Amino acid sequence: MTTPATDDLPVGRIAGAFGIRGELKCDPSGAGRGVFAPGAELRCERGQETSTIRVTQVRPHRDRLLIRIAGIEDADAAAAYSGALLYASRQRIALNEGEYLDDDLVGCAVLGKDGSDFGTVERVEHYPASDLLVVGGHLVPMVRAIVTGIDLERRRIIIDPPEGLFD
Repeated sequence: MTTPATDDLPVGRIAGAFGIRGELKCDPSGAGRGVFAPGAELRCERGQETSTIRVTQVRPHRDRLLIRIAGIEDADAAAAYSGALLYASRQRIALNEGEYLDDDLVGCAVLGKDGSDFGTVERVEHYPASDLLVVGGHLVPMVRAIVTGIDLERRRIIIDPPEGLFD
């Protein structure tokens, strides 16, 4: 996956064509689901090619979205978008209270309530039970009992780890 040179964040990936009329199966990111609406313009990366697409239609289908893009009218044209990554401006992504973007958490210092330094967030992994911060090769569940504070301005996360979490 390429790193955007803008403030754009990944909001979805095209999984393939759906049907014969040019619909596309889209796997939206958790935070990106809300940007998919008729009229939405998204940056699209297909291999080395980058373009702007306009969504004309959206409908839910199982855990995915089925979308139509302006100018795509048949299965052959839709198939060319398989594997494409879709990006939207960070300002268009609405977060609820207590929600964070992975990009905002990566690089934050992870400190104990007593001030002990556990390292920095290397990445965020997503699992059904909870999201996990990867810190020094250790998995820290993002649950209130463990993560007691997040201060994005100061780039720090305060945790109260259970005994043995970092052993």
